[in-house]
Amino acid sequence: MSDAPAEIRVERRGDVELLTLARPEARNALTWQTYRELEEAVRKTGARCLVITGDDPAFCSGDDVKQIMAGPKGPPAESLAAKPRLTPAADALLHTDVPVIAAINGAAVGWGMELCLMADLRVASERARFGELFVLRGLCCDVPGLARLASLVGREKAAELLFTGDVIDAAEARRIGLVSRVVAHEELLAEAMALAERIAANPPLAVQRLKAGLREALDPDWQQLGAWVSGSLAELFRTEDHREGVRAFLEKRAPRYSGR
Repeated sequence: MSDAPAEIRVERRGDVELLTLARPEARNALTWQTYRELEEAVRKTGARCLVITGDDPAFCSGDDVKQIMAGPKGPPAESLAAKPRLTPAADALLHTDVPVIAAINGAAVGWGMELCLMADLRVASERARFGELFVLRGLCCDVPGLARLASLVGREKAAELLFTGDVIDAAEARRIGLVSRVVAHEELLAEAMALAERIAANPPLAVQRLKAGLREALDPDWQQLGAWVSGSLAELFRTEDHREGVRAFLEKRAPRYSGR
């Protein structure tokens, strides 16, 4: 794994591996290091099933805005424009043949929402919240928000969530089919681990082929879509609306978008 201090805890429990986002002081916001550790953990796992969760109080609040969108070098528009591609962490999650369960213990917004969409199964705490907040920062979502969200909740509801940036609670997520089950907060990890253990107890080669088959039948060309998303982000990162969205978030005020 990456150099200490680790931002993801990796715990092997029999044939199941538990990955915990471990920046609770930042509501598990993602830094460049978190992305690297997540990719590495997924690519290196020898487990038969993965469970991904976050340290309370959140599952994942998306990108660490101060580091990734508003750092001294500014947003990564130039690198995205130079090499449009699927991001490495998304590539690892979308192409692994190991089943992935998201145990959503709190807010899953921004790329935290994308992370739970990349899982095969989603188990939510009653405290979970979900939101595709990218539009409020003048940006588009990553590939799962385009390709996976609509397949779960339907095109119209996906459009509503993407275009408004609304945040929904666990009960609404269950009602629209975004998550498969909602449980009491204190039961979340036990429920997710029990499901993972049932999957891990099955013949692993058959499970892996079934997951590969679902990807073959239902998923788009992730690399092609990833190139489109990163190219779009390269353009949107350069807009005044993106800069205003970030400033308004950091200054805790309502944004004033100009369409530029």
